[in-house]
Amino acid sequence: MTLVAGVDSSTQSCKVVVRDAGSGRLVREGRAPHPDGTEVDPVAWEAALRQAVSDAGGLDGVAALAVGGQQHGMVCLDKAGDVVRPALLWNDTRSAGAATDLIAELGLGEAGRQAWADAVGLVPVASFTVSKLRWLAEHEPANAVRTAAVCLPHDWLTWRLAGSPGLEVLVTDRGDASGTGYWSPATGQYRLDLLERALGHSAIVPRVLAPAEPAGKALGGAVLGPGTGDNAAAALGLAAEPGDVIVSIGTSGVVYMVSTVPTVEPSGIVAGFADATGHFLPLTATLNAARVLDATARLLGVDHDELSRLALSAPAGSGGLVLVPYLEGERTPDRPWSTGAVHGLTLSTAEPAFLARAAVEGLLCGLADGLEAVAAGGTPVRRVLLVGGGARSEAVRRLAPAVLGVPVLVPPPGEYVADGAARQAAWVLTGGDIPPVWPTTETVVFEAAPLPQVRERYADVRNLTAPRA
Repeated sequence: MTLVAGVDSSTQSCKVVVRDAGSGRLVREGRAPHPDGTEVDPVAWEAALRQAVSDAGGLDGVAALAVGGQQHGMVCLDKAGDVVRPALLWNDTRSAGAATDLIAELGLGEAGRQAWADAVGLVPVASFTVSKLRWLAEHEPANAVRTAAVCLPHDWLTWRLAGSPGLEVLVTDRGDASGTGYWSPATGQYRLDLLERALGHSAIVPRVLAPAEPAGKALGGAVLGPGTGDNAAAALGLAAEPGDVIVSIGTSGVVYMVSTVPTVEPSGIVAGFADATGHFLPLTATLNAARVLDATARLLGVDHDELSRLALSAPAGSGGLVLVPYLEGERTPDRPWSTGAVHGLTLSTAEPAFLARAAVEGLLCGLADGLEAVAAGGTPVRRVLLVGGGARSEAVRRLAPAVLGVPVLVPPPGEYVADGAARQAAWVLTGGDIPPVWPTTETVVFEAAPLPQVRERYADVRNLTAPRA
């Protein structure tokens, strides 16, 4: 039996799965936590990876491995390969102003947004690496000058697994490169002029590997896959095909579709990413997802099972009570300084069940807007898959088809990012144009009559809470 390993280095933790390369059967797994915060010393990721590998029984006998990692994180290295400063993560919003400035520098208003969309398939927001580089140049100029290379979390971990052989050996893949703001999925080329515009000078960037191209070997001898960003890895782990929409409820809420055509969408609502197989991955994301459920459960003093029971006991629309869940600012829509809001509180809705229902509906309404946006690109929706920690909520599963307006397939809980990385590792071993076919897991289908009035009421309140000019 040939073994492969997949790594999911996410915002909150590191997960490692070891699978049979031929069948995909899980052999063993491990995990370790990451530090809290929106900036993290990458050394902590490496320590967590080693701990997770140990927890998984080590890598003895593993022929290949690949790393899936949180997207957009800014890892700056100096000429010696040392980390310049703690990495700014995707959910660090301090670079919101920098994003606005970068857009304006390519044109006023719609012209600037269109120019960015044409160049790299996305419009800068605080999450993207290019915005963080501009923030660095403005607020920490000495660190910006010291920066000789810029890479992403999964790039850095792959490089470390290979023994850090030199900055010129840094590699990445098209899925993760497409989230930087200075690589074009449509052309497959870096726009180094945009990186230089942000950072103030040129820098080494990782070479973009083909989907199944080896990235070298780990110190233990295992072949390294190119790795990819977390969303592209999850799509690979779910064996998503063109037309499949994945709705992921984790730390962030993410809606993305495998597409055969690149996306150019100047509003910035949809980012035109690439996937890990050679296709494209139009994506929209919210900062607020599973933690909305955590916060509401904490506020009500209940666990998640009770939160679901309460939500399902309240009527659709929560009696007019709406929760706009911008608890950490928001990325889509681009409101980094917003806060959460509750609207429609009356004597009759001042009950735990109504607030629980409003929290679940508010979370799902943001995702429904995302589904509508990615589907507008023209690729017909083939199916919708609901995954992530938030998909474990009974209330989320049962209310999702009513709010999203379509039937929802829920695969069993799994480590789909790590699984996708493992499948990529198996692909690197076998070669060929398509990844190996592993048996798919059974999914549960949830259906319900659509409730457009819930989204309409949410949209009214969301617009009320928009920051005023």
